[in-house]
Amino acid sequence: MRGKEDTKRYSERMGWPSQTRPKGPLIWFHAVSVGETMAIVPLIEAILESHISVLLTTGTVAASQLVGKLFAQRLIHQYAPIDFLVVIRRFLDYWKPDMMFACESEIWPIRIDELAYRSVPQILLNARISDNSFERWKRYAFCANEIFSKLTIVICQSDGDAKRYKFLGAQNVSISGNLKGDAVFPSYLSRDFERYREAIASRPTWAAISTHDGEELIAAQVHTILRKRYPDLLTIIVPRHISRITQLSKKLANKNYSFVRKSLNEFPTLGTDILIGDTIGDMRLYLGLTKIAFIGKSLMGEGGHNPLESAILGSAILSGPNIGNFKEIYKELMKDKAVFFVDDSMMLARSVSYLLERADVRREMIESARRTALRLSGGLKCTFDILKPFLNPLFLSAQLYRVEDV
Repeated sequence: MRGKEDTKRYSERMGWPSQTRPKGPLIWFHAVSVGETMAIVPLIEAILESHISVLLTTGTVAASQLVGKLFAQRLIHQYAPIDFLVVIRRFLDYWKPDMMFACESEIWPIRIDELAYRSVPQILLNARISDNSFERWKRYAFCANEIFSKLTIVICQSDGDAKRYKFLGAQNVSISGNLKGDAVFPSYLSRDFERYREAIASRPTWAAISTHDGEELIAAQVHTILRKRYPDLLTIIVPRHISRITQLSKKLANKNYSFVRKSLNEFPTLGTDILIGDTIGDMRLYLGLTKIAFIGKSLMGEGGHNPLESAILGSAILSGPNIGNFKEIYKELMKDKAVFFVDDSMMLARSVSYLLERADVRREMIESARRTALRLSGGLKCTFDILKPFLNPLFLSAQLYRVEDV
């Protein structure tokens, strides 16, 4: 968890509570980081409207900050307890959740075993499993079966994910589609949009988003290549982990790039090369400033990041070849000719240049990506339908508790 811990709240990681448990039914949600948190926001909102208390745990500082923006005091946020028996027991003894929802691929053996022992329903939402994770679990088939069979239900993103979870021992498996296709991007994210749009004016722009170490310098190289043809080009870089901002700033400064940082309320001038998007939950703003987006962790990292957010928000999508964690979504984008793949900085520069020149191609890719995202939406409704038998008793319990409490 290097660079991702809030040392002032580390006791929460040890299972010690920092807030008081509310009376009545309580559902525990867990989402490790920002993307997973955004995916379950609509579901959490529906639970809160039903007057059921929500405990949301996350694993990163960035996700914690996003939760604060989205929910303020409407739910309880804690950092996720580490998966040690004494810690998990301490956490569960205090919070006593009536149900537990984990998002995507959060498989904690001790947590799963302890919840099963206490007969607490535990549901894996928006479930996926990467090629590498599946192969690792297959090597320990007996242990996998012991763990996965204790999940109450696994609601998967795709048929391929469902087959893998069944193979590993999950007994009750359903398919909902990807919840990120129904993600709601709050309107407050664009409060500064007009000020940035005015500062940028008619300058050509492109963005490299959710970048990992090494990809920011690739984006900077692309900027240098393209600046010969587009001298007023502005490159927008949005690192996946803002804990790396200091290091990134030094690297860019050492290479004589002029840059501004959103977190410092700095606005680009005509001499600015790069706008660094180093704030949490502002992707709508950054993608609103351009129509071209390269998705990170696909050139230097492994597995890629989910492109649906960029598709929904209206971007022509570029990606490196490493997309193993989201290959089903990329297959759909490829069917609709809504993505360009690149292997290095030169290919990326040529693709960005082409899209800057060809507004018609750019518009066609954007519309194709939106159609893809629309086709992949519906996961939220499907998930709700699957969850009704589990949630209805809690909804009734919450209503009865409110009557008794009056």
